[in-house]
Amino acid sequence: MVTQQPVSGRTPKMTIKRSEWAVLAVTLAYIAGFGTLFLSTGNSEFLWYIVTLLILVTLVGAGQRKAAFPTAILWALSLWGLVHMAGGGVPVGDSVLYAHVVVPVFISGDIMLLRYDQIVHFYGFGVTAWLLWYLLRKHFPVMDQTRSIYVFAALGSMGLGAVNEMIEFAAVVMFPQTNVGGYVNTALDLVFNAVGAVFAMIVLAVSAPKSSATST
Repeated sequence: MVTQQPVSGRTPKMTIKRSEWAVLAVTLAYIAGFGTLFLSTGNSEFLWYIVTLLILVTLVGAGQRKAAFPTAILWALSLWGLVHMAGGGVPVGDSVLYAHVVVPVFISGDIMLLRYDQIVHFYGFGVTAWLLWYLLRKHFPVMDQTRSIYVFAALGSMGLGAVNEMIEFAAVVMFPQTNVGGYVNTALDLVFNAVGAVFAMIVLAVSAPKSSATST
């Protein structure tokens, strides 16, 4: 009996799971919905963010063949995109959801805690740290269950958080009216990025199966 061997150098076709199609469909649906809303209201800032989001969706989709992100991470990323779009598209009083103080923990001058914006930053860069931890664990298995994998994933997430602030700065430069905020807002964004990333790594470290490997 002759078995057919795969042709050398030919990459096997990627089979997209039904769950992955579901994530993609939901993500594109809310992008289309909010895109229509932002076009109708002339919200140039969030049209810029939609372009950025579409680029990120493309990058995740292109990397799925090698990365094989779990469906849970894909859904978490999609939810991040949804709450981000809602933050700029859902009106609350005279402003939008991003400026809304969800729980008035502390308010003094420009410092307002806890805003919707800060919750989204906490969540989003917690998810980013989770994604980076997954990639490090997959491609560098020797790092699994070491302290380094958690530290590198958290620091990487904070770095990407700084890139996000650069994207917001670009929106400020390009568009006359934005809801980005000033220096204090940027600093708080970075703080909540860091807290979210560290929190996610603590959760993963606590929930990970214990082994004798405790090296750095």
